[in-house]
Amino acid sequence: MTALLEVEGLHVGYGRTIVVRDVGLTVDAGEVVALLGPNGAGKTTTLMAIAGLLAPANGTVRFKGALSDKRAHKLAHAGLAFVPDDRGLFPSLTVAEHLRVSAGRKSRHQATEQVVSWFPVLGGLLDRPVGKLSGGEQQMLALALAFETAPELLLIDELSLGLAPLVVQSLIPILQQVIAATNCGVLLVEQHANVALELASRAVVMAHGEVKMSLPTATLRADPELLRTAYLG
Repeated sequence: MTALLEVEGLHVGYGRTIVVRDVGLTVDAGEVVALLGPNGAGKTTTLMAIAGLLAPANGTVRFKGALSDKRAHKLAHAGLAFVPDDRGLFPSLTVAEHLRVSAGRKSRHQATEQVVSWFPVLGGLLDRPVGKLSGGEQQMLALALAFETAPELLLIDELSLGLAPLVVQSLIPILQQVIAATNCGVLLVEQHANVALELASRAVVMAHGEVKMSLPTATLRADPELLRTAYLG
């Protein structure tokens, strides 16, 4: 059976400097795969290439069995959503204005109702500018906007960045519920391995721009030293 996402021999760089080399990974429908590794391992660069925001120097990215044409807007229309590490929000716009833009064919009421069902706290913040939200509230909105597009593949860069542990723990069951309900595949970059291992069934560990191992997260949970060794190279 063809994987939802197939990455083979991916090389990506900035200018003439290649920072990601020969990366290969897959994500199936309904599967959460964690992309782990220390800072500077090439995780975000890999996500950006998959999302069509960086052109690979070499290698292939296949989404739903078709070669990616590397254009972000076309991938978005095809069912790929990307939550960047800066959350991609507009500080001066309110929560309601963000939802209005993302509603698509839904009415504003339908979009708001759906988002509030996922994140009830946003229901009381509809008229608040995003710049005045807490980091956790902004992440909830960023995830909600991605969910609103009904993605088949969701890329999340640093889910827990800048968030208190309690906020992160509140996000995990919501993600699990939406993934289970939609059969969406997820590729998650996460600096905190314990968060990633709780969400994902499989982990791809990168270091120095290369994949060092790909294995079930159960194996890493059972052998923390294996993960430490991978991080340290």
